[in-house]
Amino acid sequence: MESLDTTLGRSVWDLPPLILHPFNERVSPATLLENSKAALMLTGLIPGDGSDEETLHRRLIAGRYSEIRMLFFIGKDVFRWLGQCEECAARIAELKELGVRRQSFARLLTVSPPATVQEKLVRWGVADYASIFSRAMGLNSMFSAPPPIEMLADEFLLHYHRFADLLYQGFMESESHCLIGPSNFRFELYASGEYSRMLESEWDGEESAS
Repeated sequence: MESLDTTLGRSVWDLPPLILHPFNERVSPATLLENSKAALMLTGLIPGDGSDEETLHRRLIAGRYSEIRMLFFIGKDVFRWLGQCEECAARIAELKELGVRRQSFARLLTVSPPATVQEKLVRWGVADYASIFSRAMGLNSMFSAPPPIEMLADEFLLHYHRFADLLYQGFMESESHCLIGPSNFRFELYASGEYSRMLESEWDGEESAS
């Protein structure tokens, strides 16, 4: 259970950056789009393309599985970041005493990330970032690696987002933690390539100065 919101005054802590890596998937965006259309065809929301119901069902299942894999890898990056943040908090007596834990930072990311992070996500076209990050964390709280599609029931694949939401809720309730906000905790969000280029630029600048 979460504790009551804790006031930390004007103290500000800079957290490690959240770095998201590209997906090593062999599924093109066009394929993902076609798989998503299959769901709309099955429900009659858009006209069919001549495919029978079984073919559309297989495409829908394949699309759901691709989504699960992508969310899993997002969650892997997020859980790495949560661990880094928790390590930082454990070294600060005030935060450790208040109960700032992984769940505190998970809530910060999904509910109230810093404005700079929100703006970058919007520029990336990620509007519903709360659902994406929470479901990614939910899946990572259960699986240590993406499970083969053969191990997942169709019921789970078709409605994985509901299961992932419940898994995230279970993760958040697994440890008591205090609530934190962007007024006290700052962090930046980077794509891995963007972060690498930034580091290279800093190194080049240091070499030029020396």
